Amino acid sequence: MKSYRKELWFNTTKRREYINITPHVEECLAESGVKEGLILVNAMHISASVFINDDESGLHHDFEVWLEKLAPEKPHSQYKHNGFEDNADAHLKRQVMGREVVVAVTNGKLDFGPWEQIFYGEYDGKRQKRVLVKIIGE
Repeated sequence: MKSYRKELWFNTTKRREYINITPHVEECLAESGVKEGLILVNAMHISASVFINDDESGLHHDFEVWLEKLAPEKPHSQYKHNGFEDNADAHLKRQVMGREVVVAVTNGKLDFGPWEQIFYGEYDGKRQKRVLVKIIGE
C-alpha cells in the first residue's frame, strides 16, 4: 500500500473566504500514483474548515449569511473566548462546516457525485493557513 502526505498553504485576503481546492487535491492525487484508495483532506487550523459542496457563488453567499446568523462575528464581547483574540465566531463556524473530508479514489480519480468540489473555508483569515492531504491506497 502507498502512503502520500502533502501540506497545501493558502494566504487569504479577507477574514472569511471559500477557496475551491479541488485542483490542488487532484494534483496531489496524481503525484501520489494511487489509483484505488482514500484521500483525507483536513484543515490544520481550528478556525477553518474543509467541506464538499457545489462551486456556485450564490451558495457561497448563502453560507456566509447563514453562518453569520448562527455565530455573528460582532459584538466580540458576546463570547467568553474573546479576550486575547476576537475569533470565537470562527471556531463556532468551523464546528458547523466541519474539519475534514474523505473521498474515495477510483481509477485514479476523485470519486465524486455531480457538482461536488472540495473547499477550504476560512473564518479568521488574512494570514497564511494550511491544509493536510493524506492519501492511502494502491
